[in-house]
Amino acid sequence: MPRRRGALREPADCSSCLGASLALLLLLLPACYPVRAQNDTEPIVLEGKCLVVCDSSPSADGAVTSSLGISVRSGSAKVAFSATRSTNHEPSEMSNRTMTIYFDQVLVNIGNHFDLASSIFVAPRKGIYSFSFHVVKVYNRQTIQVSLMQNGYPVISAFAGDQDVTREAASNGVLLLMEREDKVHLKLERGNLMGGWKYSTFSGFLVFPL
Repeated sequence: MPRRRGALREPADCSSCLGASLALLLLLLPACYPVRAQNDTEPIVLEGKCLVVCDSSPSADGAVTSSLGISVRSGSAKVAFSATRSTNHEPSEMSNRTMTIYFDQVLVNIGNHFDLASSIFVAPRKGIYSFSFHVVKVYNRQTIQVSLMQNGYPVISAFAGDQDVTREAASNGVLLLMEREDKVHLKLERGNLMGGWKYSTFSGFLVFPL
């Protein structure tokens, strides 16, 4: 019986098409799932493209430099500090002259960006930073005012002046946008800390880089 015009043909062999599709899939997989480098460097995603820096070494400010001379700044660089006063004594001559509140013991200093001698924190990179302070005065029947200074300018202040308590603290906290090498310290704007240094604290950390 002759074949009618327009009748459906039998399906062609698609084994060659399937093989080509599998080969294409295998080529695309490495672009979506990067292989870790020998030093276990985290992959960096840039607009959907995966980039792995191989044979790299991180610097102090969180930048990663590869053997090809490419510098990639890591978003996971950790920065944090916390300092305290371990003794009670009157402010030194330097404290009275500069009114900087000094600390004598470091509890945490990840990245070493807090200088204990000057009691100043220097930002290693641009980002959002969190700061808090707790300055104690003892047996001092006058008001004290403590300011957190950024590059020499007061950002926030706190007061302590209750006449009915023997121990009181001026405390406050803030989030700041800081540029690289911006500086932060505490300043005694009013009063004195006679006998009130012990247990005072100053802390800060990088929330996220920009």
